[in-house]
Amino acid sequence: MNYSISDLEQLSGVSVHNIRIWERRYGALSPSRTPGNVRFYDDDQLKRLLSIAGLYHAGYKISKACRLSSDDMGKLLKEEVDNTLPAENRYSYFISQIISNALVFDERGVNDHIAKSFRQNGVAETYKFVIYPMLVRIGLMWLTESLCPAQEHFLSSIIRQKLFAAIDGTVGQQAGKQKWLLFLPEDEDHDIGLLLANYLLRAAGHQVVYLGAKVPLTAVSNTVTATQPHNLMLFMTRVRPIDDAQLYVTRLAALFPSAQIYISGNKNVMSGLKCADNIHWLATLPDFEKLISE
Repeated sequence: MNYSISDLEQLSGVSVHNIRIWERRYGALSPSRTPGNVRFYDDDQLKRLLSIAGLYHAGYKISKACRLSSDDMGKLLKEEVDNTLPAENRYSYFISQIISNALVFDERGVNDHIAKSFRQNGVAETYKFVIYPMLVRIGLMWLTESLCPAQEHFLSSIIRQKLFAAIDGTVGQQAGKQKWLLFLPEDEDHDIGLLLANYLLRAAGHQVVYLGAKVPLTAVSNTVTATQPHNLMLFMTRVRPIDDAQLYVTRLAALFPSAQIYISGNKNVMSGLKCADNIHWLATLPDFEKLISE
């Protein structure tokens, strides 16, 4: 798999500016070049950058980290270098290492780092500050097909398993909490964000009716009639014509006028829509957390 320098920025969290400085000053990476002299990077170069970023967040100087061989980096990263890190750096460390292990299909490595984050940060904090930012970081790569589909499915499968286990461990509905209906439109199938919302809602004591991905509006309508939810939530992540998105949200508002409808996903699409009073855009995870805690 080949990556541009902007792809590296999205996957590693390291800015293009810093990547270039690290290359020039410390020889961090050795990009290849196309016949047209355009630089590109392979999986090994991306994994090396993620390792360097991991060591950096673990407190190592960039100049020292860049001098290490890949084997030496691996040995250091296997040590407990993250135990005494401040929370912000610890989250970044786990994000870079989970992605790094996913790129080489190391299921044990991905699971070990998620489990370690559970122990150090707690389950809820891991989903909010490790899993969610990681999904945001690689989401653009998935949408532009810059990330290998096999890598996407591999990591998605592991995260989905963890979310199902976390959902099973939540308590039942608490008194005074509302009922939510969660679904994806029939042309959407990336359900990890929806599963995360499912977990956070249940953890907060709300009742959830979860329909999953690719749900026709007729099925949503039948479920609303049967369950009478207070709120509907969906994700629209696909790049789609504004007119198509506008038609869909207008139909939602008309079909379910008594419910509050919350949408998250592709901000470039949502920012161009005119929404009815019962349609609400959730731009960030803190927005959603604030909503469900009120």
